[in-house]
Amino acid sequence: MDEQTRLEVEAAAFRRLVKHLQDNTDVQNIDLMILADFCRNCLAKWYAAEAGERGHEVSYDQAREVVYGMPYAQWKDQHQPPATPEQMAAFKARQDAKKTKS
Repeated sequence: MDEQTRLEVEAAAFRRLVKHLQDNTDVQNIDLMILADFCRNCLAKWYAAEAGERGHEVSYDQAREVVYGMPYAQWKDQHQPPATPEQMAAFKARQDAKKTKS
């Protein structure tokens, strides 16, 4: 695969991941963090950082709007219930396990 095709495939895969996350609002960020150690907010931070690396200023809020498909506050109001005590315990356990591996 040539470089241009690789870039196009990677960009398409990114867009597909973002669309999948936008379409599956029942998947909560805390669950993503527990299972995969990243969430929509992480993806937005990576997006903004990579834009900055290429000389384009993209704020965190702008990047979150790309990832969420709407302003974050609106998405949070519509789709994000508070994390349950069980979710928070699982998240803490994951973070603790990461610390012991370091």
